[in-house]
Amino acid sequence: MVVNAPSLANIDLLEFGEKVQELYEAGIRFFHIDIMDGHYVSNLCFPTTVVRSLRQRYPDVELEVHLMVSEPRSYISQLKEYGADRVAFHLDATSFSRRLLTEIKEAGMKAGVVINPSQPIGNLSPLQDYLDYVVFMSVEPGFAGQKFLPGSMERLRELARLRQDGGHGFDIIVDGGVNYDIAEDVVRSGADIIVTNIYMVFNQPEGIAGACQRFRETLGAVKRDSVL
Repeated sequence: MVVNAPSLANIDLLEFGEKVQELYEAGIRFFHIDIMDGHYVSNLCFPTTVVRSLRQRYPDVELEVHLMVSEPRSYISQLKEYGADRVAFHLDATSFSRRLLTEIKEAGMKAGVVINPSQPIGNLSPLQDYLDYVVFMSVEPGFAGQKFLPGSMERLRELARLRQDGGHGFDIIVDGGVNYDIAEDVVRSGADIIVTNIYMVFNQPEGIAGACQRFRETLGAVKRDSVL
């Protein structure tokens, strides 16, 4: 079953603890945590200490950190200390992607890279042996609430073919603008994990618990296409 990974950047900071608890009570066991430094992207979001706080409160939740920062290597030791399970960085944030993927793995975390809408999928080919997962951006990075970009479904299927042809088992996380009009196609096209947002989990009329139940009922039986 595809994993529901709510992006905590969609929560009003004045309601953060309350809404995270609602997600947990609704059965969510995977949190997507955006860390932005105001340099790689123009926005700021979450200090690394949020990882520590979440780990202390929710020891059984998988914490996936999406680094939108210009110096990702400098975050690895602290994220290890604070209890992150997965860390992904943007391909163009370092000239040494293999080295950084290896360092993340050696720190005991799963290692991923983030590919932006303007970057060729083929840029991932040399990294496949080092990847635990790929965060596929279907919006431009930096701000929550954007709409799924045209052409993203075709790119997602290209990424899934790359994984299939290479015989690799890395997870594909789709991040940005997914709504219920396209969610089933996103799963069929290769997504293992969907970063959910204001279109699927937050600000829904049925509330967080009802929205998470709808996710399970709508996408629980959808299978990835066997021929991509």
